[in-house]
Amino acid sequence: MIKPIKNRSWFFILPALILVGGSTIIPLITIVNFSVHDVFYGNDFIWVGPKWFIQVLNSREFYNTLLRTFAFSAIVLAIEVPLGILIALSLPRKGPSVPFYILAIAIPLMIPWVVVGLMWLLIIHPQWGSLGSLLSLFGFQIDVNNLLTAWFVIVFVDVWHWTSLVVLLCYSGLLAIPDRYYQAARIDGANRWKIFRFVELPKINRVLMIAILLRFIDSFMVFAEPFIITRGGPGKSTVFLSQSLMRTATQQFDLGQSSATSLIYFSIIVLFSWILYKVM
Repeated sequence: MIKPIKNRSWFFILPALILVGGSTIIPLITIVNFSVHDVFYGNDFIWVGPKWFIQVLNSREFYNTLLRTFAFSAIVLAIEVPLGILIALSLPRKGPSVPFYILAIAIPLMIPWVVVGLMWLLIIHPQWGSLGSLLSLFGFQIDVNNLLTAWFVIVFVDVWHWTSLVVLLCYSGLLAIPDRYYQAARIDGANRWKIFRFVELPKINRVLMIAILLRFIDSFMVFAEPFIITRGGPGKSTVFLSQSLMRTATQQFDLGQSSATSLIYFSIIVLFSWILYKVM
């Protein structure tokens, strides 16, 4: 007698696992192969072992771009997470206006990274952009060649683009809280802060953890917006690790060094994502 197959749900996700595995494992193997070879024109490979890893880890430029990337991630997380929670708490839980709010908040998430960068580059332009032209009337100009202004613009653009993700995740967690918890808190005389601290925050901690992990990973890989808006300037003050990696791979065509950098980059993301997960 043939025993019935248990966990048949695996068959439904098997195609997705094969697709994801093929699109990640094969490129990863290729990058590992490049990282231990010196690659020349005509697909000539010369074994160099850990040479590229040692060169990257001894590079001052690598640590400068890594520090900028961490600083950018820390700044946007410090803004987007509290702001997202605040907006989610202020949204109505019931009523005909809820779909309108959800759609309005989700609009920035539907815009691709490149389009966001080009859109805000045009908006802040002193001649063509609406915001830039308005500020020019009062004698102000958004100069991305200034260090503080450049950082302010790219942080603002990222906050505008991705705070919606934190809002939607936190809002979904708030909707899942049963009304009896609020009723019990009100009977106990809890004020608004205590309801948030002891009822809402513990109930949304899982979706909040997902939001923080997703935003950390994505902000740590930021590329399109600063590349389009500031071109890495002024100087190299907005050159992040992803841009430095792109320049090494495509402009210098140094595939060995760029592959070693990408593996170190990937390891850092995995390590800090694991640390955030354990801490939260």
